[in-house]
Amino acid sequence: RSPIGVLNGQYKHMRPEILGAQLIDELINRQAISQVDGIFCGNAVGTGGNIGRLMGLMSNLPNSVPAITVDMQCASALMSIEMAYTHIAASIMDTVIAGGIESSSLQPDRIYASGDDREGLYKVAQFIPQDQSPFAMLEGAERTIHKHNVIKEELYPYIIGSHQRAYAALDNPHLQSYIMPITVDGKVCVDECIRPKMNEKLLSRMKPLLGKNSITNAGNACLTHDGAAFIYLSNKKGPFKIHSVMPWAGNPQFSPEGALESTEAILKRTGLTMDDIDVVEWNEAFAIIDVLFNKAYPNHMGKYNKLGGALAYGHPYGCSGAILVLHCMAALESCNGRYGLCAIAGAGGTGTALIMERM
Repeated sequence: RSPIGVLNGQYKHMRPEILGAQLIDELINRQAISQVDGIFCGNAVGTGGNIGRLMGLMSNLPNSVPAITVDMQCASALMSIEMAYTHIAASIMDTVIAGGIESSSLQPDRIYASGDDREGLYKVAQFIPQDQSPFAMLEGAERTIHKHNVIKEELYPYIIGSHQRAYAALDNPHLQSYIMPITVDGKVCVDECIRPKMNEKLLSRMKPLLGKNSITNAGNACLTHDGAAFIYLSNKKGPFKIHSVMPWAGNPQFSPEGALESTEAILKRTGLTMDDIDVVEWNEAFAIIDVLFNKAYPNHMGKYNKLGGALAYGHPYGCSGAILVLHCMAALESCNGRYGLCAIAGAGGTGTALIMERM
């Protein structure tokens, strides 16, 4: 993966397809890949069209490699990996590059053609039929917080812990081996959002984002980010194996619950339990997602986001699922574990989960 940039930060002028092409070329060189049958590329807020194909054409891959762009919003990259896996399992392809790209900094304005009842420029797509709010995701988090009777202060330990673990992971050789060194305008890029000095006093001062009585703020909700992440899948034996995948959908009014619901579904389908899982990577777009994990699996918090989560690293929507997979691989290597579970909630009440096995 790339280092993760914040909105209008280190990648503010870099188009995501260019960043993604650089990662693909680096992945091919590092792994000495001689064949790629296809690309699956997640993207949520880009320019539209098949941006994954544009990225492929900008890489050193031959023009004959097909590419598909996947939009499942936050779950786009994990779904891209799952689609790549199913294509390999069905013997349609043998080798695939899958992941995602995103640039919140270059997210375009959009406008409906005349004649539609929705007027004016907009940036955020509509996710729920009866709700056109550009703050639908924040409002979903707020509803979920109140549904589960969570108070603001209850979120603090999860936020602080995420930043502290992410900061400690700067010295983790397994994780660092999955991050491509990138320089922009002579400056070495880093994960821009990690705040090791995050504390309760700072969090208590943050202003609510949805009115003075709301709980959701810039501390317990991730910011907006830029980045790219890809993995290589093949039908040959490697250091990791995809065990199972599970797309999911639930109530769009409570979208953060998608990570929990897809996790419960994949465990039920496979017959595994959380006792069998050594590492869990959930995309903590909101701290309420951490609370949901703790409420469901209180004895397994030591497995959860062991290297820190999206509250610290950031959430570049279209590639976050691939970041989860890479961090899961690094965490499994660090703890010498066997099974890792990745899950992510998406806009509109979607979600998806993946279980991998370290061989």
